[in-house]
Amino acid sequence: MKRIVRSPGSATVVNAIATGKGSAFGIGLHVEAEAKLSGSGISCISREGADTSLIELCAGMVIDRYGVDTGVEIITRSELPVASGLSSSSAASNAAVMAVSSLISDEFQVEAMSDEEILDMAVDASLRAGVTVTGAYDDASASFYGGLTVTDNTAREIISRREMENQKVLIYMPDRKSLTAQSDVPRMKLLAPWVDMAFREVLNGRVHRALTLNGILYCASLGFDPGIALDALEAGAAAAGLSGTGPSFVALADEDSVPGVINAWESLEGNLIITSVDNRGTFVVE
Repeated sequence: MKRIVRSPGSATVVNAIATGKGSAFGIGLHVEAEAKLSGSGISCISREGADTSLIELCAGMVIDRYGVDTGVEIITRSELPVASGLSSSSAASNAAVMAVSSLISDEFQVEAMSDEEILDMAVDASLRAGVTVTGAYDDASASFYGGLTVTDNTAREIISRREMENQKVLIYMPDRKSLTAQSDVPRMKLLAPWVDMAFREVLNGRVHRALTLNGILYCASLGFDPGIALDALEAGAAAAGLSGTGPSFVALADEDSVPGVINAWESLEGNLIITSVDNRGTFVVE
């Protein structure tokens, strides 16, 4: 018996590091975790050669939660580059926890963990692994449920959740990494009054304004060029800004505006990806 779970990454609307409150939405790039039980121990393989310590931690936490005597083997595949600002860690932990939980509950005929418990455990694992500053509840919940989530990360509360409008998502990824856990948190917290303005925008349904304002603010704090976002806006994007703590920039655009944004970004060094909003979230493939 095996279990395969697919979990989307997410893009930032409001980064929660400054205020503890944030917002994100699912995107059409995924992490897939394939799990099967074994005699003993935990074995993890990343097809991309990424560090598997977070996945191993997730598997161990699930086994401890159920209190069963088993081992597990997990293989992950990812379309999300690590340290890109696109919630690769949240997607990986969501996929791993759901896969191992589903597998154990079926094999041992025990009550499965609820969605809320799976999400909480995935966030706990990310915190314990040191790959997040706030627990990334905004990113993790958007990855888990899909669509747009607005959250209080400190209280681990989803303030609101809804499907996102089906727009194209354009992602520019410079040739560099940006580890969230190594970010200058005190410097980002200086932005709190203005990030709170962005948060109020998303609460009032003005997602595009919130994403753009947040993205430009964090560019100033983290040393990224806000001109990249402005170029996308000038080319017709409805919103553009830095995702997470970077380095990726994300733009939302309708079909007619996509060629202009591509033209604005394609000469930059790095990779350009065109994808879509993900409103499905994390689910069992088989």
